[in-house]
Amino acid sequence: MIFSFEPIFDKNSRVLILGSMASVKSLEKGFYYMHPQNKFWKTISKVVGKNVPEDIDDKKKWLLENHIALMDIIYGCERKGSLDSDIKNIQPNDISKVLDTADIRAIFCNGKKSLSVAMKTYPDKEFFYLPSSSPANAAAWNEEEWMKIRKYLFDD
Repeated sequence: MIFSFEPIFDKNSRVLILGSMASVKSLEKGFYYMHPQNKFWKTISKVVGKNVPEDIDDKKKWLLENHIALMDIIYGCERKGSLDSDIKNIQPNDISKVLDTADIRAIFCNGKKSLSVAMKTYPDKEFFYLPSSSPANAAAWNEEEWMKIRKYLFDD
């Protein structure tokens, strides 16, 4: 079994982004989206319009300063490698700890696996699909889809 990281959020978070399960590289480095070819940090920087710091603690602060909550929809699972298609024996994560604390305006799922687990686990919630930022999804990548996060982050 492998297990996800603790969620990043506070009472001012407006958007929750759900990944599926951290990659092997992310698990090794101890934080979300740490594979150098994953497009998450580069893209979320464009969404917000501010550079993302390199340091993990600074990344956490940056997410909170920009009202972004981040967690994986899968708390634990079995998987060889990093592909979502290899995930087995899923233990879903409890998103209520974020939703009960933060002012979440929208929940976005980073990839199809995240969306399918979220919809199955929480059929009463509304989720928005984002093309996976994983390097394994390079052919289907669409950065413009990620820009729809902006309308839930900013009051303008």
